[in-house]
Amino acid sequence: MAETSQTWLTQDAYDRLKAELDELSGPGRREIAARIEAAREEGDLKENGGYHAAKDEQGKMEARIRDLEELLKHATVAEAPKASGVVEIGTVITAEIFGDEERFLLGNRELADGSDLDVYSAESPLGAAILGLKIGESASYAAPNGKQIEVKVLGVDTYAG
Repeated sequence: MAETSQTWLTQDAYDRLKAELDELSGPGRREIAARIEAAREEGDLKENGGYHAAKDEQGKMEARIRDLEELLKHATVAEAPKASGVVEIGTVITAEIFGDEERFLLGNRELADGSDLDVYSAESPLGAAILGLKIGESASYAAPNGKQIEVKVLGVDTYAG
């Protein structure tokens, strides 16, 4: 996830991610280090399942810590933009895609943690195509398979998460 662009987050999302980072980098690291040490004391590391499981978990935890540090370092903390009828980062979009009505958040998936909304980055093909559009306007974008996809903006709402 090593993104270097600015990421918009609400204060609540920022606080939640900071708390997760603090937990992982403090008590989380100490706990996993203790589990590794306890498994190491059991002897032969080649066939020590507990040791290898703890090392795998440590690797995943360190990757998450790096991701959170990078995300928070480049975060712009602000209130959700007020729905102005224009697609912008941090708004919930209702769009027609393939004749179906879709509702999603334009932003970062970390922002909508716990939400049932799909999340699209502004850098994604869909996000880039609709960013700045007004209600009623349409755009098309190339899917990864090269197919052109038409999307029409039906609504722009304030994100309440």
